[in-house]
Amino acid sequence: MKTVAFITLGCKVNQYETNAMTQQFIEKGYKIVDHTKKADIYVVNTCTVTNMSDRKSRQMLRRVKELNKEAMIIACGCYVQVAKEEIEKIKEIDIVLGNNEKKDIVQHVEKYIDSKTSEIQTEDVMKQKEFIEFGDVTFTEKTRAVIKIQDGCDRFCSYCIIPYARGRVRSRKPEYIISEITKIAKEGIKEVVITGIHIASYGKDFKDQYTLIDLLEDINQIEGIERIRLGSIEPLIITEEFVDRLEKLEKVCHQFHLSLQSGCDQTLKRMNRRYTTEQFKKIANLLRNKFEDAILTTDIIVGFPGETDEEFEKTYNFLKEIKFYKMHIFKYSPRKGTKAATMSNQIDGNTKEQRSRKLIFLSNKNQKAYNESYIGKEIEILFEEEKKGIYQGHTKNYILAQYRTKQNLENTIIKLKCIEAEEEYVIVGNA
Repeated sequence: MKTVAFITLGCKVNQYETNAMTQQFIEKGYKIVDHTKKADIYVVNTCTVTNMSDRKSRQMLRRVKELNKEAMIIACGCYVQVAKEEIEKIKEIDIVLGNNEKKDIVQHVEKYIDSKTSEIQTEDVMKQKEFIEFGDVTFTEKTRAVIKIQDGCDRFCSYCIIPYARGRVRSRKPEYIISEITKIAKEGIKEVVITGIHIASYGKDFKDQYTLIDLLEDINQIEGIERIRLGSIEPLIITEEFVDRLEKLEKVCHQFHLSLQSGCDQTLKRMNRRYTTEQFKKIANLLRNKFEDAILTTDIIVGFPGETDEEFEKTYNFLKEIKFYKMHIFKYSPRKGTKAATMSNQIDGNTKEQRSRKLIFLSNKNQKAYNESYIGKEIEILFEEEKKGIYQGHTKNYILAQYRTKQNLENTIIKLKCIEAEEEYVIVGNA
């Protein structure tokens, strides 16, 4: 029995596809082992969202060979898709697969075992018009399951390489999504995370009008699923009609990750984002007025080309006003092949670092204050894992909670009282 180890970099879409590939190997009789252990086959599912992601992808590909010099090394995913020439220079790799080729990974492996001939398979994703199905993916190492509902993006933000790595928008047929989640529910999984490259675009390529909110309404009816969590969403999908329908879905979690990127209109325009800060503010207020426990999180890029001190201050003040629960701060990283990489007035590294630190401090301050507001309240937690006698899990609006107990609470939803608050989590106990 050959052993296979996976290293997954990047987003939840990659996590889903790793689960799908893992399931295929298991069904063919392979044994899955941790990537820190010696294995016969290593699969590195790469990411290319930043230069750091590219570097980490290359590092992982070289590092796994050190664990077993005789191992077969497979590189797949987004970095592979957009950097074929760079990948070819890494001699440790035996098989190179783009995003479209992941679904046939076992066949490529077995072909290599028979022939010992290296191969590179990376189709042009921009020509792909249909969603590529992996079938019903029920494998997950966690107590929640990631569900991929679409692929590709048509937005072409000036800083982003992902449309070139993932192609145009292709939506997954709802019957396949419902079938997959129904089987997952029968496995005892209580929470599903709806993900894709741009889930707000779900259904735009269908002939019939069937959008993200229609899909959520259908998922909400699946017996056994108790929580439906949305991945990162385009702010402009949040309209009064969308929120009115969303409010009626009792399983949908009130955590909304709205990808803002900047709090300055001039910067947003250069980024080719399609909204203004005023529109975003109305969207945030709409969600908070409708859902009392709504938590808003976001992504912010600092040091985008041309971002002056004045523009950064506009962003900082806007973020202070919105009061996100948590902000993921990224220092702008030029991506070859994007419009922003050729823009003038690139920002120096020290300035990016200073701006990043300032926003991280603000984010941490917001998170601690919000966590403290829950002290004395009873909260419902889905516990996910145990480490050294402490169980960790999340509330429906995604506050991390810790509980010291000898009970086995994995994949259990219970209510407990919040007794203490830290920056990253709250501590709960019996009421």
